[in-house]
Amino acid sequence: MSDRVVVVTGAFGALGRTVVQRLSEAGNGVVAVDHAPTAPQGLAVARTISGVDLTDAAQAQQVLEAVAGEFGGIDALVNIAGGFVWETVDGNSNGSWERMHALNLMTALNASRAALPWLVQGGSGRIVNIGAKAALAAATGMGAYAASKAGVHRLTEALADEYKGRVTVNAVLPSIIDTPANRKDMPDADWSTWVRADELAVVIGFLVSEDASGITGALIPVTGRV
Repeated sequence: MSDRVVVVTGAFGALGRTVVQRLSEAGNGVVAVDHAPTAPQGLAVARTISGVDLTDAAQAQQVLEAVAGEFGGIDALVNIAGGFVWETVDGNSNGSWERMHALNLMTALNASRAALPWLVQGGSGRIVNIGAKAALAAATGMGAYAASKAGVHRLTEALADEYKGRVTVNAVLPSIIDTPANRKDMPDADWSTWVRADELAVVIGFLVSEDASGITGALIPVTGRV
């Protein structure tokens, strides 16, 4: 069992809820943070914090400071907050590129910066980011999303090197996650090949744990059967 304080962003979504459950069952004190105005029912956590815009560095700082003040520190941060868009590169608007950059990269950067002082103090701090298999080789329509997730990969590596010996920083790289939303968007796909949220949660749970002290700077594919 563990008494570690773990902050999970994007905690109200399909993957977030599964990760929260896994971490809570392992005995962690989980603080669930999300942009949504209300938390889903039945979320077994130490605290839920809704309505948080992590693209705003000041909000991220305020929320993480409040968590550290209430719980006496922060031991781990799981950056799940993010978004997805399918859009080809042609066209005249940069809106999707800017939105993906803000939702995927800047949320992870802002939350990590805000949490790092406490992660360092604890002596065995952990950051786990959500990258993407699609960012390794972008296909048609994946440019904006893949570029933002590639930024998450580079952020992961840079932080791991900068905080070597103090905080481990890793990322998991899923393929298509088997969620109700993805099944609705791709009704004709073979869902059995997709990576399940619980499969991702197991890996994230390990990377958050004290047993993962020797792993940092890793970009770990968790792609199911794709």
